[in-house]
Amino acid sequence: MEDLIDTLRGCRICAERFAATATGHAPNPVVWFRPGARVLIASQAPGMKVHRANTPFWDASGTRLRSWLGIDEETFYDRSRVAIVPMAFCFPGYDAKGSDLPPPKVCAETWRDPILKELDTIRLTILIGGYAQKWHLGTRGGVTETVASWRDHAPEVFPLPHPSWRNTAWLKKNPWFEAELLPVLRARVAEVLS
Repeated sequence: MEDLIDTLRGCRICAERFAATATGHAPNPVVWFRPGARVLIASQAPGMKVHRANTPFWDASGTRLRSWLGIDEETFYDRSRVAIVPMAFCFPGYDAKGSDLPPPKVCAETWRDPILKELDTIRLTILIGGYAQKWHLGTRGGVTETVASWRDHAPEVFPLPHPSWRNTAWLKKNPWFEAELLPVLRARVAEVLS
């Protein structure tokens, strides 16, 4: 796995694509997994703060996600327990209006299968956002529909919305998420990591 990690860290497949974005940045794959991990967090792609810090979920969304999972920062960042494998490992950049660009498909097409093959101790997969949910579950509906059907995938897989502040209104409109899904998810995370 170390060779795979080193090769991924050196990936420059999207260098021209990123240079052409409004941010004009270079690739910086944020790699966060090790053998033995039992929880897989499949997210979208790093944001600018994560790109700069080189640490996944190093922002307010990470604080919210850790709260959802019921784990502390030390546990969350223990790569041998929690693998964070996004659909794209690099910040994809901003468009001309300042919005995040989608994760480039070439990243998942290139890296996802070899990495998941190596992570053979995963017992719980958490799918954050539509891109991860479509890849792993083949869903055609939106995030709300997919998350609402969480019982169809539990206890091995839990689809979640993105923990971004932008989804605060979504959380208010969908109180069942915090009341019904999160207690089951927290119990499952505790079971898998114990």
